[in-house]
Amino acid sequence: MSFLTFKFILLSALFPVILISQNINISQGNIFDGEPYIAVNPDNSQHIVIAWMGYKLTQKIAIKVKASFDGGKSWSNESTLKHDNPLFTSADPSIDFGPEGDVYISYIDFSGFDVEPIQGGIYISKSSDGGLNWKNPVLVLEMNSDPGKRPIDRPWINVDRSQGDNKGNIYITSMNAKGVDSPPYHPYISVSTDGGSTFNWKYLDSENWLAGNVIAQPMATNALTSDGIFYAVYPSYVLSQNILPQYILAKSIDGANTFTYNTAFASASTVNDPNIKRGYLISVDPSDSKHLIFLHLTNNSGNIDVGISESFNEGKNWHEFNKINDDNSNAMQDMAWGDFNDKGDYVVTWRDRRKAPNNSYANPYEFWATVKYKDSLSFSKNFRISDTIIAFDDILLKSGNDFMNCSYIEDTLYSVWGDTRNGKLNIWFHKTTIPDKNINLIKKISSESNILVKIYPNPTSSNVVIEAKDIIKITIYDINGDLVKNIKYNFKTDRCKIENLYAGIYILKVETAQGKILKKLVIM
Repeated sequence: MSFLTFKFILLSALFPVILISQNINISQGNIFDGEPYIAVNPDNSQHIVIAWMGYKLTQKIAIKVKASFDGGKSWSNESTLKHDNPLFTSADPSIDFGPEGDVYISYIDFSGFDVEPIQGGIYISKSSDGGLNWKNPVLVLEMNSDPGKRPIDRPWINVDRSQGDNKGNIYITSMNAKGVDSPPYHPYISVSTDGGSTFNWKYLDSENWLAGNVIAQPMATNALTSDGIFYAVYPSYVLSQNILPQYILAKSIDGANTFTYNTAFASASTVNDPNIKRGYLISVDPSDSKHLIFLHLTNNSGNIDVGISESFNEGKNWHEFNKINDDNSNAMQDMAWGDFNDKGDYVVTWRDRRKAPNNSYANPYEFWATVKYKDSLSFSKNFRISDTIIAFDDILLKSGNDFMNCSYIEDTLYSVWGDTRNGKLNIWFHKTTIPDKNINLIKKISSESNILVKIYPNPTSSNVVIEAKDIIKITIYDINGDLVKNIKYNFKTDRCKIENLYAGIYILKVETAQGKILKKLVIM
Protein backbone atom coordinates (compact mmCIF):
# COMPACT_ATOMS: atom_id res chain seq x y z
CA MET A 1 0.00 0.00 0.00
CA SER A 2 1.39 3.44 -0.96
CA PHE A 3 1.99 6.29 1.45
CA LEU A 4 -0.64 8.34 -0.37
CA THR A 5 -3.21 5.67 0.47
CA PHE A 6 -2.11 5.80 4.13
CA LYS A 7 -2.56 9.54 4.08
CA PHE A 8 -6.16 9.33 2.85
CA ILE A 9 -6.97 6.63 5.42
CA LEU A 10 -5.63 8.79 8.20
CA LEU A 11 -7.36 11.95 7.04
CA SER A 12 -10.67 10.16 6.55
CA ALA A 13 -10.59 9.10 10.17
CA LEU A 14 -10.13 12.74 11.12
CA PHE A 15 -12.92 13.97 8.82
CA PRO A 16 -14.51 16.49 8.82
CA VAL A 17 -11.06 18.03 9.36
CA ILE A 18 -10.13 18.82 5.74
CA LEU A 19 -6.67 19.59 4.47
CA ILE A 20 -6.25 23.36 4.30
CA SER A 21 -3.25 24.49 2.31
CA GLN A 22 -2.11 28.00 1.66
CA ASN A 23 -4.18 30.08 -0.76
CA ILE A 24 -2.30 31.21 -3.89
CA ASN A 25 -2.68 34.66 -5.42
CA ILE A 26 -3.13 33.77 -9.10
CA SER A 27 -3.76 37.21 -10.59
CA GLN A 28 -1.45 39.50 -8.54
CA GLY A 29 -2.98 42.55 -10.20
CA ASN A 30 -2.58 46.09 -8.88
CA ILE A 31 -5.92 47.60 -9.91
CA PHE A 32 -8.78 45.13 -10.42
CA ASP A 33 -9.31 41.40 -10.93
CA GLY A 34 -12.75 39.81 -10.85
CA GLU A 35 -15.11 36.91 -11.51
CA PRO A 36 -12.73 33.98 -12.00
CA TYR A 37 -13.57 30.67 -13.65
CA ILE A 38 -11.69 27.39 -13.25
CA ALA A 39 -11.74 24.26 -15.41
CA VAL A 40 -9.86 21.01 -14.81
CA ASN A 41 -9.16 18.73 -17.76
CA PRO A 42 -11.50 15.72 -17.33
CA ASP A 43 -8.82 13.48 -18.87
CA ASN A 44 -5.90 14.87 -16.84
CA SER A 45 -6.48 16.37 -13.40
CA GLN A 46 -2.97 17.87 -13.41
CA HIS A 47 -4.10 20.25 -16.17
CA ILE A 48 -5.94 23.31 -14.81
CA VAL A 49 -7.00 26.52 -16.58
CA ILE A 50 -8.11 29.68 -14.75
CA ALA A 51 -9.51 32.82 -16.41
CA TRP A 52 -10.64 36.13 -14.93
CA MET A 53 -11.38 39.69 -15.92
CA GLY A 54 -8.61 42.13 -15.04
CA TYR A 55 -7.27 45.55 -15.87
CA LYS A 56 -4.53 45.70 -18.50
CA LEU A 57 -2.72 48.90 -19.44
CA THR A 58 -4.05 50.37 -22.73
CA GLN A 59 -6.66 47.59 -22.98
CA LYS A 60 -9.21 48.56 -20.29
CA ILE A 61 -10.56 45.29 -18.84
CA ALA A 62 -9.32 42.13 -20.58
CA ILE A 63 -9.72 38.38 -20.04
CA LYS A 64 -6.56 36.97 -18.50
CA VAL A 65 -5.63 33.28 -18.37
CA LYS A 66 -3.14 31.05 -16.59
CA ALA A 67 -2.65 27.28 -16.94
CA SER A 68 -1.02 24.65 -14.77
CA PHE A 69 0.15 21.23 -15.90
CA ASP A 70 1.23 19.91 -12.50
CA GLY A 71 -1.96 20.18 -10.46
CA GLY A 72 -1.47 23.80 -9.44
CA LYS A 73 2.09 23.61 -8.13
CA SER A 74 3.31 25.96 -10.87
CA TRP A 75 1.55 28.22 -13.35
CA SER A 76 2.20 29.52 -16.84
CA ASN A 77 2.80 33.15 -17.63
CA GLU A 78 -0.37 35.17 -17.90
CA SER A 79 -1.92 35.34 -21.39
CA THR A 80 -4.55 37.84 -22.51
CA LEU A 81 -7.40 37.18 -24.91
CA LYS A 82 -7.54 39.53 -27.88
CA HIS A 83 -10.20 42.22 -28.12
CA ASP A 84 -12.17 42.08 -31.36
CA ASN A 85 -11.73 45.83 -31.43
CA PRO A 86 -8.81 47.49 -29.57
CA LEU A 87 -11.28 49.98 -28.02
CA PHE A 88 -13.45 47.21 -26.52
CA THR A 89 -13.55 46.05 -22.91
CA SER A 90 -14.12 42.43 -21.82
CA ALA A 91 -15.95 40.63 -19.01
CA ASP A 92 -17.49 37.39 -17.73
CA PRO A 93 -15.22 34.50 -18.77
CA SER A 94 -16.47 30.92 -18.73
CA ILE A 95 -14.36 27.84 -19.62
CA ASP A 96 -14.92 24.27 -20.78
CA PHE A 97 -12.86 21.48 -22.31
CA GLY A 98 -13.85 19.96 -25.66
CA PRO A 99 -13.89 16.23 -26.50
CA GLU A 100 -10.46 16.42 -28.14
CA GLY A 101 -8.81 18.27 -25.24
CA ASP A 102 -9.13 21.78 -26.69
CA VAL A 103 -9.99 24.57 -24.23
CA TYR A 104 -12.77 27.07 -24.98
CA ILE A 105 -13.49 30.40 -23.28
CA SER A 106 -16.66 32.44 -23.83
CA TYR A 107 -16.71 36.08 -22.77
CA ILE A 108 -18.19 39.50 -23.45
CA ASP A 109 -16.20 41.96 -25.57
CA PHE A 110 -17.89 45.28 -26.37
CA SER A 111 -17.61 49.04 -26.58
CA GLY A 112 -19.50 49.76 -23.37
CA PHE A 113 -22.96 51.27 -23.07
CA ASP A 114 -21.72 54.86 -22.87
CA VAL A 115 -20.20 54.77 -26.38
CA GLU A 116 -22.08 55.29 -29.63
CA PRO A 117 -22.57 53.24 -31.62
CA ILE A 118 -22.74 50.38 -29.12
CA GLN A 119 -20.87 47.45 -30.62
CA GLY A 120 -19.56 44.02 -29.71
CA GLY A 121 -21.14 40.92 -28.29
CA ILE A 122 -20.33 37.46 -26.93
CA TYR A 123 -17.15 35.87 -28.27
CA ILE A 124 -15.43 32.53 -28.01
CA SER A 125 -11.73 31.75 -28.19
CA LYS A 126 -10.04 28.36 -28.50
CA SER A 127 -6.70 27.01 -27.29
CA SER A 128 -5.19 23.82 -28.68
CA ASP A 129 -2.11 23.86 -26.42
CA GLY A 130 -3.80 23.63 -23.04
CA GLY A 131 -4.49 27.33 -22.46
CA LEU A 132 -1.12 28.88 -23.28
CA ASN A 133 -2.06 30.44 -26.62
CA TRP A 134 -5.47 31.50 -27.93
CA LYS A 135 -6.85 31.80 -31.43
CA ASN A 136 -8.58 34.92 -32.72
CA PRO A 137 -12.03 35.40 -31.17
CA VAL A 138 -15.16 34.22 -32.99
CA LEU A 139 -18.42 36.15 -32.64
CA VAL A 140 -21.11 34.08 -30.91
CA LEU A 141 -23.93 36.60 -30.48
CA GLU A 142 -23.79 40.18 -31.75
CA MET A 143 -24.85 43.01 -29.44
CA ASN A 144 -27.74 44.10 -31.70
CA SER A 145 -28.83 40.69 -32.99
CA ASP A 146 -32.16 40.92 -31.13
CA PRO A 147 -33.55 44.38 -32.08
CA GLY A 148 -34.09 46.61 -29.07
CA LYS A 149 -32.25 44.20 -26.74
CA ARG A 150 -28.69 43.60 -25.56
CA PRO A 151 -28.60 39.79 -25.17
CA ILE A 152 -24.93 39.44 -24.19
CA ASP A 153 -24.68 39.47 -20.41
CA ARG A 154 -23.14 36.60 -18.35
CA PRO A 155 -22.39 33.95 -21.01
CA TRP A 156 -21.96 30.42 -19.57
CA ILE A 157 -20.43 27.73 -21.79
CA ASN A 158 -20.82 23.94 -22.05
CA VAL A 159 -19.12 21.68 -24.60
CA ASP A 160 -20.59 18.24 -25.30
CA ARG A 161 -17.95 15.58 -24.57
CA SER A 162 -20.34 12.65 -24.92
CA GLN A 163 -20.18 10.00 -27.63
CA GLY A 164 -23.71 10.85 -28.78
CA ASP A 165 -25.04 12.58 -31.87
CA ASN A 166 -24.30 16.04 -30.44
CA LYS A 167 -20.66 15.39 -29.54
CA GLY A 168 -18.67 18.61 -29.93
CA ASN A 169 -21.71 20.91 -29.77
CA ILE A 170 -21.02 24.16 -27.93
CA TYR A 171 -23.82 25.76 -25.90
CA ILE A 172 -23.64 29.30 -24.54
CA THR A 173 -26.47 30.88 -22.54
CA SER A 174 -26.84 34.62 -21.89
CA MET A 175 -29.35 37.25 -20.78
CA ASN A 176 -30.39 40.88 -21.22
CA ALA A 177 -27.79 43.44 -20.22
CA LYS A 178 -28.30 45.29 -16.96
CA GLY A 179 -30.18 48.58 -17.06
CA VAL A 180 -30.46 48.99 -20.83
CA ASP A 181 -33.14 46.56 -22.05
CA SER A 182 -36.91 46.95 -21.79
CA PRO A 183 -39.39 44.10 -21.22
CA PRO A 184 -40.14 41.43 -22.10
CA TYR A 185 -36.90 39.89 -20.86
CA HIS A 186 -35.40 36.61 -22.08
CA PRO A 187 -32.68 34.09 -21.44
CA TYR A 188 -30.85 33.25 -24.68
CA ILE A 189 -29.06 30.18 -25.99
CA SER A 190 -26.48 30.13 -28.77
CA VAL A 191 -25.39 26.81 -30.28
CA SER A 192 -22.51 25.77 -32.51
CA THR A 193 -22.48 22.43 -34.30
CA ASP A 194 -19.19 23.02 -36.11
CA GLY A 195 -16.69 23.32 -33.28
CA GLY A 196 -17.23 27.01 -32.62
CA SER A 197 -16.86 28.37 -36.15
CA THR A 198 -20.47 29.60 -36.34
CA PHE A 199 -23.37 29.99 -33.90
CA ASN A 200 -27.16 30.27 -34.09
CA TRP A 201 -29.20 31.82 -31.29
CA LYS A 202 -32.77 31.60 -29.99
CA TYR A 203 -34.79 32.39 -26.88
CA LEU A 204 -34.39 29.75 -24.20
CA ASP A 205 -37.83 30.48 -22.74
CA SER A 206 -41.07 29.83 -24.62
CA GLU A 207 -44.85 30.15 -24.36
CA ASN A 208 -46.15 29.19 -20.90
CA TRP A 209 -42.56 29.13 -19.64
CA LEU A 210 -41.59 32.78 -20.21
CA ALA A 211 -39.14 34.70 -18.05
CA GLY A 212 -41.58 37.63 -18.16
CA ASN A 213 -41.52 41.41 -17.64
CA VAL A 214 -40.42 41.65 -14.01
CA ILE A 215 -36.98 40.01 -13.76
CA ALA A 216 -34.77 42.26 -15.88
CA GLN A 217 -31.85 39.80 -16.04
CA PRO A 218 -33.14 36.22 -16.26
CA MET A 219 -29.73 34.58 -16.14
CA ALA A 220 -29.65 30.97 -17.32
CA THR A 221 -27.09 28.53 -15.94
CA ASN A 222 -26.53 25.35 -17.91
CA ALA A 223 -25.17 21.81 -17.64
CA LEU A 224 -24.71 18.72 -19.80
CA THR A 225 -25.15 15.10 -18.81
CA SER A 226 -22.50 12.52 -19.63
CA ASP A 227 -24.74 11.33 -22.49
CA GLY A 228 -25.28 14.80 -24.00
CA ILE A 229 -28.63 15.94 -22.55
CA PHE A 230 -28.72 19.73 -22.11
CA TYR A 231 -30.25 21.41 -19.05
CA ALA A 232 -30.59 25.06 -18.11
CA VAL A 233 -32.32 26.91 -15.26
CA TYR A 234 -33.59 30.50 -15.44
CA PRO A 235 -35.82 32.70 -13.21
CA SER A 236 -39.37 33.67 -14.08
CA TYR A 237 -42.22 35.69 -12.64
CA VAL A 238 -45.40 35.58 -14.70
CA LEU A 239 -48.61 35.31 -12.65
CA SER A 240 -50.47 33.39 -15.35
CA GLN A 241 -47.73 30.73 -15.23
CA ASN A 242 -47.16 30.58 -11.46
CA ILE A 243 -48.42 32.82 -8.67
CA LEU A 244 -44.95 32.52 -7.11
CA PRO A 245 -41.59 33.59 -8.49
CA GLN A 246 -40.02 30.44 -9.86
CA TYR A 247 -36.95 28.94 -11.46
CA ILE A 248 -37.71 27.03 -14.64
CA LEU A 249 -35.76 23.98 -15.80
CA ALA A 250 -35.37 23.64 -19.58
CA LYS A 251 -34.28 20.27 -20.99
CA SER A 252 -33.24 19.28 -24.52
CA ILE A 253 -32.28 15.86 -25.85
CA ASP A 254 -31.77 17.05 -29.45
CA GLY A 255 -28.99 19.62 -29.26
CA ALA A 256 -31.19 22.54 -28.08
CA ASN A 257 -33.50 22.31 -31.08
CA THR A 258 -36.53 21.66 -28.86
CA PHE A 259 -37.14 21.91 -25.10
CA THR A 260 -39.37 20.52 -22.40
CA TYR A 261 -39.92 22.48 -19.17
CA ASN A 262 -40.53 21.97 -15.46
CA THR A 263 -40.51 24.14 -12.36
CA ALA A 264 -37.31 23.55 -10.40
CA PHE A 265 -38.04 25.83 -7.46
CA ALA A 266 -40.80 28.29 -6.53
CA SER A 267 -41.08 30.39 -3.40
CA ALA A 268 -42.76 33.51 -2.07
CA SER A 269 -39.65 34.09 0.05
CA THR A 270 -37.13 36.02 -2.03
CA VAL A 271 -33.61 37.28 -1.38
CA ASN A 272 -33.81 41.03 -1.95
CA ASP A 273 -30.64 42.55 -0.52
CA PRO A 274 -29.28 44.80 -3.33
CA ASN A 275 -25.66 43.97 -2.60
CA ILE A 276 -25.77 40.22 -2.13
CA LYS A 277 -24.39 38.03 -4.91
CA ARG A 278 -27.34 35.79 -5.71
CA GLY A 279 -25.74 33.38 -8.17
CA TYR A 280 -27.51 30.04 -8.73
CA LEU A 281 -26.49 26.93 -10.60
CA ILE A 282 -27.80 23.72 -12.15
CA SER A 283 -25.53 20.65 -11.96
CA VAL A 284 -25.92 17.11 -13.30
CA ASP A 285 -24.52 13.98 -11.67
CA PRO A 286 -22.03 12.32 -14.08
CA SER A 287 -22.78 8.94 -12.52
CA ASP A 288 -26.57 9.28 -12.88
CA SER A 289 -28.03 11.56 -15.56
CA LYS A 290 -31.42 11.57 -13.77
CA HIS A 291 -29.88 13.19 -10.69
CA LEU A 292 -29.85 17.01 -10.74
CA ILE A 293 -28.99 19.60 -8.11
CA PHE A 294 -30.13 23.22 -8.24
CA LEU A 295 -27.98 25.40 -5.97
CA HIS A 296 -29.44 28.70 -4.78
CA LEU A 297 -29.72 31.08 -1.84
CA THR A 298 -32.60 30.76 0.60
CA ASN A 299 -33.94 32.78 3.52
CA ASN A 300 -36.42 30.19 4.78
CA SER A 301 -34.65 30.20 8.15
CA GLY A 302 -34.92 33.97 8.43
CA ASN A 303 -31.34 34.49 7.32
CA ILE A 304 -29.75 34.37 3.88
CA ASP A 305 -28.27 30.89 3.60
CA VAL A 306 -27.07 28.47 0.95
CA GLY A 307 -29.55 25.77 -0.07
CA ILE A 308 -30.16 23.19 -2.76
CA SER A 309 -33.09 21.55 -4.47
CA GLU A 310 -32.49 17.99 -5.63
CA SER A 311 -34.19 15.82 -8.27
CA PHE A 312 -33.73 12.12 -8.98
CA ASN A 313 -36.05 11.90 -12.00
CA GLU A 314 -34.63 14.37 -14.55
CA GLY A 315 -36.14 17.42 -12.88
CA LYS A 316 -39.75 16.30 -12.78
CA ASN A 317 -39.91 16.38 -8.97
CA TRP A 318 -37.69 18.23 -6.53
CA HIS A 319 -36.73 17.91 -2.86
CA GLU A 320 -35.55 21.04 -1.07
CA PHE A 321 -32.80 21.45 1.55
CA ASN A 322 -33.57 24.41 3.79
CA LYS A 323 -29.89 25.31 4.29
CA ILE A 324 -26.54 23.59 4.02
CA ASN A 325 -24.26 26.04 5.86
CA ASP A 326 -24.11 24.75 9.45
CA ASP A 327 -23.43 27.99 11.32
CA ASN A 328 -25.90 29.14 13.96
CA SER A 329 -25.33 32.81 13.30
CA ASN A 330 -27.64 35.31 11.63
CA ALA A 331 -24.92 36.11 9.11
CA MET A 332 -25.48 36.50 5.39
CA GLN A 333 -23.95 33.87 3.08
CA ASP A 334 -23.65 34.33 -0.69
CA MET A 335 -21.62 33.74 -3.88
CA ALA A 336 -22.33 29.98 -3.92
CA TRP A 337 -20.99 27.51 -6.50
CA GLY A 338 -21.03 23.72 -6.71
CA ASP A 339 -19.81 20.73 -8.69
CA PHE A 340 -20.16 16.93 -8.91
CA ASN A 341 -17.26 14.55 -9.15
CA ASP A 342 -17.50 11.41 -11.31
CA LYS A 343 -18.63 9.32 -8.34
CA GLY A 344 -21.69 11.51 -7.76
CA ASP A 345 -20.39 13.33 -4.67
CA TYR A 346 -21.39 17.01 -4.71
CA VAL A 347 -19.39 19.88 -3.22
CA VAL A 348 -20.59 23.44 -2.52
CA THR A 349 -18.41 26.50 -1.93
CA TRP A 350 -19.52 29.97 -0.87
CA ARG A 351 -18.52 33.28 0.72
CA ASP A 352 -19.18 32.96 4.44
CA ARG A 353 -19.69 35.52 7.24
CA ARG A 354 -20.43 33.22 10.19
CA LYS A 355 -17.91 35.07 12.36
CA ALA A 356 -19.45 38.46 11.60
CA PRO A 357 -21.22 40.43 14.37
CA ASN A 358 -24.44 40.97 12.39
CA ASN A 359 -26.23 40.12 9.13
CA SER A 360 -24.85 42.99 7.06
CA TYR A 361 -23.23 42.45 3.66
CA ALA A 362 -20.41 44.78 4.72
CA ASN A 363 -18.73 42.34 7.12
CA PRO A 364 -15.43 40.44 7.27
CA TYR A 365 -15.69 37.19 5.34
CA GLU A 366 -14.11 33.82 4.58
CA PHE A 367 -14.74 31.06 2.03
CA TRP A 368 -16.19 27.75 3.16
CA ALA A 369 -17.34 24.47 1.65
CA THR A 370 -19.27 21.28 2.35
CA VAL A 371 -19.74 17.94 0.59
CA LYS A 372 -22.74 15.69 0.07
CA TYR A 373 -21.59 12.18 -0.69
CA LYS A 374 -23.43 10.06 -3.25
CA ASP A 375 -26.75 8.78 -1.83
CA SER A 376 -26.21 10.64 1.45
CA LEU A 377 -29.18 12.39 3.04
CA SER A 378 -27.13 15.26 4.45
CA PHE A 379 -24.11 17.45 3.91
CA SER A 380 -20.86 17.12 5.84
CA LYS A 381 -19.74 19.45 8.56
CA ASN A 382 -18.68 22.68 6.84
CA PHE A 383 -14.97 23.33 6.36
CA ARG A 384 -13.00 26.46 5.63
CA ILE A 385 -11.09 26.79 2.33
CA SER A 386 -9.71 30.32 2.74
CA ASP A 387 -6.77 30.59 5.10
CA THR A 388 -7.59 33.98 6.63
CA ILE A 389 -10.48 36.23 7.62
CA ILE A 390 -10.73 39.04 5.06
CA ALA A 391 -11.77 42.59 5.89
CA PHE A 392 -14.66 44.06 3.90
CA ASP A 393 -13.74 46.52 1.15
CA ASP A 394 -16.07 48.95 -0.65
CA ILE A 395 -15.02 47.49 -4.02
CA LEU A 396 -17.31 44.56 -3.18
CA LEU A 397 -20.27 46.91 -3.55
CA LYS A 398 -19.44 47.32 -7.24
CA SER A 399 -20.03 45.01 -10.19
CA GLY A 400 -17.42 42.56 -11.42
CA ASN A 401 -17.18 40.34 -8.33
CA ASP A 402 -20.44 38.39 -8.46
CA PHE A 403 -19.12 34.82 -8.70
CA MET A 404 -16.59 32.38 -7.33
CA ASN A 405 -16.01 29.01 -8.99
CA CYS A 406 -14.94 25.48 -8.20
CA SER A 407 -14.27 22.09 -9.79
CA TYR A 408 -14.47 18.70 -8.02
CA ILE A 409 -12.29 15.97 -9.56
CA GLU A 410 -12.04 12.56 -7.87
CA ASP A 411 -11.23 13.46 -4.23
CA THR A 412 -9.89 16.98 -4.88
CA LEU A 413 -11.67 20.33 -4.71
CA TYR A 414 -10.20 23.16 -6.81
CA SER A 415 -11.54 26.62 -5.95
CA VAL A 416 -11.04 30.20 -7.17
CA TRP A 417 -12.48 33.44 -5.87
CA GLY A 418 -11.80 37.16 -5.62
CA ASP A 419 -10.97 38.70 -2.25
CA THR A 420 -9.45 41.86 -0.83
CA ARG A 421 -7.09 40.56 1.87
CA ASN A 422 -4.16 42.61 0.52
CA GLY A 423 -6.13 45.79 -0.12
CA LYS A 424 -6.76 44.86 -3.77
CA LEU A 425 -9.33 42.65 -5.42
CA ASN A 426 -7.19 39.71 -6.57
CA ILE A 427 -7.98 36.15 -7.65
CA TRP A 428 -7.02 33.37 -5.24
CA PHE A 429 -6.65 29.63 -5.90
CA HIS A 430 -7.01 26.79 -3.42
CA LYS A 431 -6.69 23.01 -3.74
CA THR A 432 -8.19 20.74 -1.07
CA THR A 433 -8.30 16.98 -0.58
CA ILE A 434 -11.70 15.68 0.54
CA PRO A 435 -11.48 12.18 2.07
CA ASP A 436 -13.67 9.39 0.70
CA LYS A 437 -16.67 8.67 2.93
CA ASN A 438 -16.09 4.92 2.70
CA ILE A 439 -12.66 5.05 4.35
CA ASN A 440 -13.36 5.81 7.99
CA LEU A 441 -10.87 3.85 10.10
CA ILE A 442 -7.20 4.36 10.90
CA LYS A 443 -5.65 1.09 9.75
CA LYS A 444 -2.19 0.00 10.79
CA ILE A 445 0.47 -0.11 8.13
CA SER A 446 2.10 -3.50 7.71
CA SER A 447 5.10 -2.73 9.90
CA GLU A 448 3.25 -0.70 12.55
CA SER A 449 3.14 -1.82 16.15
CA ASN A 450 1.33 -0.34 19.11
CA ILE A 451 3.88 2.41 19.67
CA LEU A 452 3.29 5.61 21.57
CA VAL A 453 4.22 8.86 19.83
CA LYS A 454 3.72 12.29 21.35
CA ILE A 455 3.69 15.37 19.10
CA TYR A 456 3.41 18.78 20.76
CA PRO A 457 2.38 21.47 20.52
CA ASN A 458 -0.16 20.57 17.81
CA PRO A 459 -1.35 22.89 16.35
CA THR A 460 1.81 24.96 16.56
CA SER A 461 3.22 28.17 15.12
CA SER A 462 6.32 26.59 13.53
CA ASN A 463 8.32 24.30 15.83
CA VAL A 464 7.25 20.89 17.12
CA VAL A 465 8.64 18.29 19.52
CA ILE A 466 8.31 14.55 18.81
CA GLU A 467 8.71 11.98 21.57
CA ALA A 468 8.80 8.20 21.15
CA LYS A 469 11.06 5.39 22.33
CA ASP A 470 14.02 4.64 20.05
CA ILE A 471 13.27 6.97 17.12
CA ILE A 472 15.24 5.94 14.03
CA LYS A 473 13.79 8.13 11.29
CA ILE A 474 11.19 10.86 10.77
CA THR A 475 9.77 11.61 7.31
CA ILE A 476 7.55 14.65 6.66
CA TYR A 477 5.18 14.93 3.70
CA ASP A 478 3.00 17.83 2.56
CA ILE A 479 -0.71 17.50 1.79
CA ASN A 480 0.02 16.44 -1.78
CA GLY A 481 2.11 13.49 -0.59
CA ASP A 482 5.36 15.15 -1.62
CA LEU A 483 8.47 14.76 0.53
CA VAL A 484 9.28 17.84 2.65
CA LYS A 485 11.96 16.60 5.02
CA ASN A 486 13.70 13.31 5.80
CA ILE A 487 15.55 13.02 9.13
CA LYS A 488 17.66 9.97 10.03
CA TYR A 489 19.27 9.30 13.40
CA ASN A 490 22.54 7.36 13.55
CA PHE A 491 21.76 6.56 17.19
CA LYS A 492 18.31 5.90 18.57
CA THR A 493 16.72 8.93 20.22
CA ASP A 494 13.62 9.44 22.36
CA ARG A 495 13.07 13.12 21.63
CA CYS A 496 13.63 15.46 18.67
CA LYS A 497 12.65 18.96 17.64
CA ILE A 498 11.62 20.04 14.13
CA GLU A 499 11.81 23.72 13.29
CA ASN A 500 10.90 26.21 10.57
CA LEU A 501 7.95 24.50 8.89
CA TYR A 502 5.68 26.76 6.85
CA ALA A 503 1.98 27.11 7.71
CA GLY A 504 -0.03 24.12 6.50
CA ILE A 505 -0.91 20.52 7.28
CA TYR A 506 1.68 17.75 7.19
CA ILE A 507 1.79 14.01 7.65
CA LEU A 508 4.62 12.67 9.79
CA LYS A 509 5.89 9.10 9.49
CA VAL A 510 7.74 8.24 12.67
CA GLU A 511 9.89 5.09 12.53
CA THR A 512 11.10 3.54 15.77
CA ALA A 513 12.84 0.32 16.68
CA GLN A 514 9.38 -1.05 17.50
CA GLY A 515 7.68 -0.06 14.22
CA LYS A 516 6.20 2.84 12.24
CA ILE A 517 3.20 5.11 12.60
CA LEU A 518 1.61 8.02 10.73
CA LYS A 519 0.58 11.21 12.51
CA LYS A 520 -1.07 14.47 11.43
CA LEU A 521 0.66 17.77 12.23
CA VAL A 522 -0.99 21.20 11.95
CA ILE A 523 1.16 24.31 11.56
CA MET A 524 -0.97 27.43 12.06
